[in-house]
Amino acid sequence: MKQFLNKISILVVMLATLVLQAEAQCAICTKTAMQMGEGPAKGLNAAILYLMAIPLTILFFIGYRWYRRENAIRKKEQHP
Repeated sequence: MKQFLNKISILVVMLATLVLQAEAQCAICTKTAMQMGEGPAKGLNAAILYLMAIPLTILFFIGYRWYRRENAIRKKEQHP
């Protein structure tokens, strides 16, 4: 099971890095950023995606730890 989770994790990371262009801005932020020019708009979009990655990474880590703990508890209950 650990090998399966490792393969899934690697696949998710690879897919995340292959995203060519992601629009993370709301309509108002996009309009404001476009008024500043193309460079600042791309920078703002990259910053939003970067800030979004940190909480998602923390949530993934918490979920993975919870999953491992629950599996360990279930294994102990099945094999006393």
